[in-house]
Amino acid sequence: MLIRNITADHIYLACGHTDMRKSINGLASLVKDHFKKNPFQPTLFLFCGRRKDRIKGLLWDETGFLLLYKRLENGKYQWPNKPEDLLEITDQQLRWLTEGLTIAPKKVVQEVHPELSI
Repeated sequence: MLIRNITADHIYLACGHTDMRKSINGLASLVKDHFKKNPFQPTLFLFCGRRKDRIKGLLWDETGFLLLYKRLENGKYQWPNKPEDLLEITDQQLRWLTEGLTIAPKKVVQEVHPELSI
């Protein structure tokens, strides 16, 4: 069994929906031609279908492309709807997204440090 840590310098979401019939060549072409980014960089590009129950990821790993696919059995991803937009997100936002949460929480909880309070 092949198990690896997958790392990327940047993570981008293709907002709106993408045709999930596209595979590696189609997604790489979309990255290059539509979003004007280089798909041959250690960058994870994420795409979501119209039903928002599946995502595809495209990642170059020095030897070739990895095509990642995740489908939810129940539920939908909280995917941004800004069509034609490419949004850079953090590792934390990716975790929120894959856990079914929104990448832009409405309320941010601040940690209180007792030694800093007056």
